[in-house]
Amino acid sequence: MFFLIPLFTLLSCGVESGRFKISGRFLNMDQGEFYVYSPDGAIEGIDTIHVVGGHFTYERAIEREATLMLVFPNFSEQPIFAQSGKSVEIKADASHIKEMEVTGTKDNELMTKFRKQTANSSPPDVLKKAEELINDNPSSPIGGYLVRKYYLQTPTPDYTKAEKLVAKMLESQPKNGSLILLRKQLSQLKNGVEGASLPAFSAVDIDGNAVSDKDLGDDIGIVYVWSSWNFESQELQRQVKRQKQRAEGRIKVVGICLDADKKSCSDILKRDSITWPVVFDGKLFDSPTFNKLGLSNVPDNIVIDRHRIVGRSLNVPKLTEKLNQLTGK
Repeated sequence: MFFLIPLFTLLSCGVESGRFKISGRFLNMDQGEFYVYSPDGAIEGIDTIHVVGGHFTYERAIEREATLMLVFPNFSEQPIFAQSGKSVEIKADASHIKEMEVTGTKDNELMTKFRKQTANSSPPDVLKKAEELINDNPSSPIGGYLVRKYYLQTPTPDYTKAEKLVAKMLESQPKNGSLILLRKQLSQLKNGVEGASLPAFSAVDIDGNAVSDKDLGDDIGIVYVWSSWNFESQELQRQVKRQKQRAEGRIKVVGICLDADKKSCSDILKRDSITWPVVFDGKLFDSPTFNKLGLSNVPDNIVIDRHRIVGRSLNVPKLTEKLNQLTGK
C-alpha cells in the first residue's frame, strides 16, 4: 500500500521508529507513477507511488535495514537503502533518472556519489570503483547490491572476486543473513559454471505437481527466475515463451516464481498463458530450488544443452542470441 501525503503534512511530521519514508520531486513529470519492491523481502509484492504536481511521498513499516528498488516508467531501476526511523529525499529529472540525487542517510548519499562518479565510466572503471567502495565501507548495505549487480548479474560473472568482497563485508557484518545466504549461493555458483552439469533438483510447481531437472529433457533447457514485482523478469518470461514457440518443441522450460503471494504468481501465469512448470513455494529468496541452483536475483536464468550449463544470468538480448544459436533459428 502507498501513502500520498500533502506536502505541508510532510514538512510538519517526523518519521516514527519502525517506519521509513521516501519523498521527493521530479522535473519533467507533473503527473505519473512508479513502483517499488524489495529484493530482500522487506515488502511483499510491489507498491505504487503516485506523482502529483511533480511531488511524491511514500511511507511504510520497515523494521530492519532493507534494500528497496524503485522501478521507473522506462523500466530502469535504482536502489534505495531503507532504515527504521529514517527518511530520504529524492531530486531527479524524469528524463535523466540515473542522475537522481538521494539525501537523508549516509548509505543513500554514498550511492548517489557512486552513481555520479560512474555515470560516464567504462565497465572496468565501474568495477574498480565498486570494489573500492565496498572495501572502504564494508559495513554498508550498498556492498551487497553492488556485488550482485556488477559481479553476478553479468554475462561473465566473477565469482572469485564476489566471494572475496562478501568475505570482507562479513568481517564487519558477521550476522548479516543476506550476506550469509549470498556466500552460500556463491559456493554453489562456482560449481555451476558454464560447462558443468546442472545440479539435480526436485520441487513442486504452483499446481502441486512434482517438477525436477528431468523435466528439462535431453536437449535444450531453461530455468529462469521471475516475480510479479519485477517487470524485467516478466518480459524475460514472455521472451522465453516466444523462443519456445519458435523452437517447435526443442526447448524445455522450468520457471521459479519468487512471489510471497500465490495469487499474484497465478494471475500473471494466466494472463501470459504460461503452461510449463513454475516452482512456487512462497519463500522468496529462501526458496530451496532457487538456492540449490545457485541463482542469485530476479530476473536470473540458466540455459542448458544436454544437461550441461551453456549460459547463466543472460539478459533478454543475450538469451535470445544464445537460444537462436542452440536451435539454429
